[in-house]
Amino acid sequence: MLKGIHPSISPDLLKILAEMGHGDEIVLADAHFPAHQLHQKVIRSDGVSIVTLLSAITPLFAFDDYVDSPLTMMQAVSGDYLDPLVEQSYQQSIGHYIDVPTIHRIERFEFYQRAKEAYAIVMTGETAKYGNIILKKGVTPIVEN
Repeated sequence: MLKGIHPSISPDLLKILAEMGHGDEIVLADAHFPAHQLHQKVIRSDGVSIVTLLSAITPLFAFDDYVDSPLTMMQAVSGDYLDPLVEQSYQQSIGHYIDVPTIHRIERFEFYQRAKEAYAIVMTGETAKYGNIILKKGVTPIVEN
């Protein structure tokens, strides 16, 4: 355990977050996401919700300021529906730390393509339908002592 690091962030996830550079993306995937089919760098966070991980990651992670939205979620498939409470809960978990960027929605297979190109995928215990979210990392400000 480290001071200031939420216990839901495993050593493997902390390493991935530290390795990522400006513009790199990480996918927080729900429990049904085909992560191992799409990517070789998969971190397991079984039993942990995406809301919990967003709350834990946000204090450590600068979002990319140079894109329209550093947060991307999947659109509902035609004929299906989105639960607006999922996005609201994500925005609330981030909003404790920063102004919440707009969440951009993209088509399912476009989301899968972005996941293939991401730095890593984190498999969570999230069971919310369309609960996957992509975070794009920005430049971490340097704090002078």
